[in-house]
Amino acid sequence: MTAAPAPDQRLRLRAWQQEALQRYHAGDEIRRDFLVTATPGAGKTTFALALAASLLARRVIDRIVVVCPTDHLRTQWAQAAERAGLSIDPTLTNAVGPVRADSLGYITTYAQVAMKPQLHAARVNNKRTLVILDEVHHAGDGLSWGDAVAEAFGGASRRLCLTGTPFRTRPDELIPFVRYANDGAGGQESSADYNYGYREALRDGVVRPVVFAAYTGTARWRNSAGEVVAASLTEAATKQTEALAWKTALNPKGQWVAHVIAAMDERITHLRRGGVGDAAGIVLASDQEDAREYAGIVEQVTGEKPVLILSDDPKASDKITAFTNGTERIAVCVRMVSEGVDVPRAACLAWMTSYRTPLFFAQAVGRVVRARGPHESATVFLPAVRPLLTLAAALEEDRNHVIPPPAAASESLDIDPVEREAADRVEYEALDADAQFAHLLHGGRAVVATAREPVELSEDDEHFLGIPGLLSPEQTAQLLSDRDSAARRRATSVADAPPSQEVASWRAAGELRREVNKLVAIYAARAGMPHAQVHAQIRRAVGGPPSASATAELLEQRRDHLLLLLER
Repeated sequence: MTAAPAPDQRLRLRAWQQEALQRYHAGDEIRRDFLVTATPGAGKTTFALALAASLLARRVIDRIVVVCPTDHLRTQWAQAAERAGLSIDPTLTNAVGPVRADSLGYITTYAQVAMKPQLHAARVNNKRTLVILDEVHHAGDGLSWGDAVAEAFGGASRRLCLTGTPFRTRPDELIPFVRYANDGAGGQESSADYNYGYREALRDGVVRPVVFAAYTGTARWRNSAGEVVAASLTEAATKQTEALAWKTALNPKGQWVAHVIAAMDERITHLRRGGVGDAAGIVLASDQEDAREYAGIVEQVTGEKPVLILSDDPKASDKITAFTNGTERIAVCVRMVSEGVDVPRAACLAWMTSYRTPLFFAQAVGRVVRARGPHESATVFLPAVRPLLTLAAALEEDRNHVIPPPAAASESLDIDPVEREAADRVEYEALDADAQFAHLLHGGRAVVATAREPVELSEDDEHFLGIPGLLSPEQTAQLLSDRDSAARRRATSVADAPPSQEVASWRAAGELRREVNKLVAIYAARAGMPHAQVHAQIRRAVGGPPSASATAELLEQRRDHLLLLLER
């Protein structure tokens, strides 16, 4: 095996990066194409720069070209290259012909390449060039981007493809310079030359362990017939009902959003008291309109104005940089911080979008897993709906993902097109949604709090519990459950005006529903019965529809019946 040349000493390589570099240089084979799949936060940028430095040292290449998804990532790549002793220009545009003589190369975007592939081909073919294709799955985003990438960089001396998540594509949409294998289902799977998954990164302490705090609740909306429909996020009977309940929960006018923001804010407070003094959170919205509404809710709940980062803001890139290096608690965004952006102090993510492709989920969660020290953990707050719970449970698996169809020109990130069309055909008016901590997902299993009375924690207790890494998943679930009432009070306090009689009645029913659920949990634990069986027993005794649709009067009767059972 040929030893890999040592990169610039300013690059401190992790074990996986050194191993990948060794593999690249192994044997006498000239590796014109090399694909690395490394979990978000593992350090793909550092590996790529180390490889570039080693190829420069061996006089194999004379130029470096980096292609990335966004303009902000151009700046991020340039800063990382500068730290590694490499001068790569992030400002070169299509309007400028030759590469500047005082730089080793330039950084561009897939969109710029698609506009003038011949220009980039001329730049690349002019010198022996290493082309680094960051998040190469973007070459399959449609609009002939794949063809443009092939035309622009087909003549490059070396090509390095990077992705945070394995992917598969249809046979007629293969991404250039990626080796594929049949997936057995009519598609093509990417075949990486080096893989470094989440499990390996977790084992090596490269990324933080992630816990998913799932929040259920009952959403309520009015349909085209004027009927009020209520459904639980956790127990929706059909996909359409689930989609509408999810959509209602994310409506800024309800209580669900404010409740979850309050819960995330408390977690940030615990982290900061526990020694992570600059810990921060990210709220991920579906579109810019919701993002602006959520920013207002964050300010009302926390008393601090969040950083609002939107793609149509010319200062968006500067805001990301300032948030990365600052002390603000929360940033609200749509896609600007969802892929590739490095914000190591972000340790919490509130998933307030109905978008749920596996690729996007992995990339977005990747924004809060980058470890800076031992005993750190990341917390993702999300709706307790089946699609997201499935993705969360599978995070620690190495999965291949189908690249979704290209997004529309706007920043809207809705549910998949088929379900969106079905949901949009329904005449619908969101009324309200409450929130309640459901369970914690950790290591692929659901961890629920034990059924007991909430314990008021002293300031010293909260300080101790906030120290990252000291809580077991069970203790974290119990803490979130115990603090749920505090989050609800904070959420209720942000209302701009007193609720209507109808909404007030609904919220009263919500409190009764939570009380019934709590009594069911206590009775189930005492009798050794599943919760669903206890609910069915109570419905037989008292009658009426499921709790999500039950009136306040009916819920009172069920509560009283449960209290009688518990007194026996």
